[in-house]
Amino acid sequence: MASNVGSDSAAVMVCINDALTDDELRSILDKIEREKDKEIFGLVCKRWLRVQSNERKRLSARAGPHMLRKMASRFSRLLELDLSQSTSRSFYPGVSDSDLTVVADGFQYLKVLNLQYCKSITDSGMAAIGRGLSKLQTLDVAYCRKLTDKGFSAVAEGCQDLRNLNLAGCKLVTDELLKTLSNNCQNLEELGLLGCTNITDSGLTELVKGCQKIMVLDINKCSNVGDIGISSVSKACSSSLKTLKLLDCYKIKDASILSLAQFCKNLETLIIGGCRDISDESIQKLAHACKNNLRTLRMDWCLNISDSSLSCIFTQCRNLEALDIGCCEEVTDAAFHGIGSQGTEVNLKVLKISNCPKITLAALSILMDKCNYLEYLDVRSCPHITKAGCDEAGLQFPESLKVNFTGSLCEPDLFL
Repeated sequence: MASNVGSDSAAVMVCINDALTDDELRSILDKIEREKDKEIFGLVCKRWLRVQSNERKRLSARAGPHMLRKMASRFSRLLELDLSQSTSRSFYPGVSDSDLTVVADGFQYLKVLNLQYCKSITDSGMAAIGRGLSKLQTLDVAYCRKLTDKGFSAVAEGCQDLRNLNLAGCKLVTDELLKTLSNNCQNLEELGLLGCTNITDSGLTELVKGCQKIMVLDINKCSNVGDIGISSVSKACSSSLKTLKLLDCYKIKDASILSLAQFCKNLETLIIGGCRDISDESIQKLAHACKNNLRTLRMDWCLNISDSSLSCIFTQCRNLEALDIGCCEEVTDAAFHGIGSQGTEVNLKVLKISNCPKITLAALSILMDKCNYLEYLDVRSCPHITKAGCDEAGLQFPESLKVNFTGSLCEPDLFL
């Protein structure tokens, strides 16, 4: 940059790097919105690259210890690190315990660490995380099957600000870990325990003695969890719980649903598919209690559900967006007569009624008339509903609606 200071003064050349401090460069970088432009910022010179590298917040990598050390020196203030494997490459061992030692030593500001499908890591790697990453808030180790209570306890004790922990598929986890989380991680908000079959009512009861801010609890396929555990969660986390997933927890009965209806008025998502002993009475009370907040309800294979509870859901739950009643064989067209009857807008986007033999085209006609936001409709294996039958009846589907007549299972994200 050139500047003329009077006629008698020589032209003075001022370099922008002499004029601007690192803080001022960071301020400029903060105002750049596009990620591509932020990368270009780092191409100006080594100093700008250093500033840009230090301000980088998230990174995905596939690297060994040597490269991780280089990354740690360059991205010293990194907040999010993704080292996960894709499911298609999950046969490859991926990240090792030595890698995690480098991560723990080099990324001291890290808050989010994703290690999904990194199948070779063991409790030793988790111990390193516990020792080195005290600021960690989110840890995803889904399907890291070698990990046990010992490793996770080290994380719980060393990372006491943990908010989100996903242990899906970690089948060696037991109630002992839940007790450790209760004692150390009172800020825990999301816990994923899908398929952790060693978890019992006792563990959940211990968990919520200390962890009473839980918003999302996934215990899908935890077959040893029953009404005692769910009732404990409902009471302790009554103001915070928004999502509860209980797929194929066959010990769950009406007592669990009644407890949710009594205490958890803010519930938004409930997955109870495969809980076959749940009846109309408890579902009706849930619909009344959570009528303003419930948005996703999955209860396929709840064989005791009939028109009375479905009618209650449709009339009470005005903000419901996704509903799965597949294989609820007692449901008939009568369940749909109350949709939109109270003059309120129907927000339903996803409806699955596969394998419901008593539902006919009459129900679909009501849906097309009342549900203007419907995006996905699953009618597979409904004997009275076929593509040819719909065409013959002149039933028109909007272009925005995907109707699954005979195709493979397409699971909308709302149910995952």
